[in-house]
Parts: sequence; C-alpha cells; structure tokens
Amino acid sequence: MAEPDETTRVEHHADRHRFEILVGDEVAGYAEYRPGPESRDFDHTVTLPQFRGRGLAAVLVRDALDDTRAAGLSVVPSCSYVRHFVDTNPEYRDLVAGA
Repeated sequence: MAEPDETTRVEHHADRHRFEILVGDEVAGYAEYRPGPESRDFDHTVTLPQFRGRGLAAVLVRDALDDTRAAGLSVVPSCSYVRHFVDTNPEYRDLVAGA
C-alpha cells in the first residue's frame, strides 16, 4: 500500500461532501459521501486512471475514515471499495453505523 509523501495529500471539502487525494497539485481521486446527522454515507470512490495501481485509494479512504472518527461520526460504507477497506482493516469496523 502506498504511503502519503510530501507530494501526496488528502483534503476534505465539506461543502462538496468529498475528500480528494492530490498528487502534487493534481486531483488523483476522490471519495464522496452523503452527510447525515450522525454519519457519513460513503457512496462513491474514484481513482483517476493515470493514478491507479499506486495504493492511493487506500490512503484516501484511510484519511477520510480517520477524519470521520475525529468528527465523532459513524460510517455507512455504501461504496464497495470503502466496504472492502473496512472489512480488511479491522481497526475501522467500529466506525460502521449499527456495528
């Protein structure tokens, strides 16, 4: 799995209900969510084709889930990638709404 470096960062755009991962100044992918009163329903995750295979989606989702935890919210993993990430990273299972 890729680890963020000095040219990779994740930004939360709460006004657009999404997290973006940037490589340099270029958006490499994003995770969108529907906000609820006590949760974020992650329903769509995308890595742009030219950035695939670098583990950036995992970095993106990890940061998004860490931010969600810090906000005191739970996660609804409607997106298949987010669901898979939670299933394979047990430290995030407690975030799932109703778990």
